[in-house]
Amino acid sequence: MSSPAAPSSAIYRWRGGRLEPLDYCDMAEVTVQVADSWLVSEGRTLALGLHRSRFLGSVTMPADASEFWDAAVAAIPRSGDWFPRVELQSRSGAAQLVFRLRGAPTRTRSVVVATHAGADPRTRPLVKGPDLESMLRARTAVQPLGAEEAVILSPDGYVVEGAYSAMVWWRGSILCAPALDLERVDSVTARSLMGLATALGTEIYHEAVTPAELDGTELWALSALHGPRIVTSWVDGPGLAELPGRLEQWRTRLGALPHPIG
Repeated sequence: MSSPAAPSSAIYRWRGGRLEPLDYCDMAEVTVQVADSWLVSEGRTLALGLHRSRFLGSVTMPADASEFWDAAVAAIPRSGDWFPRVELQSRSGAAQLVFRLRGAPTRTRSVVVATHAGADPRTRPLVKGPDLESMLRARTAVQPLGAEEAVILSPDGYVVEGAYSAMVWWRGSILCAPALDLERVDSVTARSLMGLATALGTEIYHEAVTPAELDGTELWALSALHGPRIVTSWVDGPGLAELPGRLEQWRTRLGALPHPIG
């Protein structure tokens, strides 16, 4: 199966068993049903199989979505830093698979967060894709406060996730995450971190907490692009801490896990 040569940034649709260039003007009036993205650096990425399972597990049609995935991965350059995205779109009720080849944005080790004001903006909290636009609006809304990420709370006020990140925190040497019954996207980076922590004998605890109950903890925001980032400040929220060296240690450990994408 042939794949197109990849420029620095491009968009393709899956048609007739191959990827073909798609003009941006053809993207009007479409809705994203499922999406996934991951960081590729010099041809290596973290847990690509988990990204594949998450995406294909949410795609019920077209039947050749697996072949689309393989073609998309084959189209990613093996040098440089990339942040590709695959999508299942709906255009006038018709399904369409789309691959976006994108250069990787600037990555950082820290982030400032603020609580999302108002009701939960998510409509399908277990699926990555349909709420991307509403999550972007949530993140944009907190930027005038000096924040770069919005934290979504449950109706009972418990921390669920960030608009574009998973949230974990440390209570001493215990790695904590939101309660399992709080619906959220199955974060590949969080799963990778938890799996590594388990392998190293780190105690893990899931709990339902309000922002105020995170006062004095070390809070991380996790994403495929940035990996673990320390939350240095929560605007009008809890005071946070940082154990020197811990973030770098775990970023180094996770950084040793990426494998060639093939």
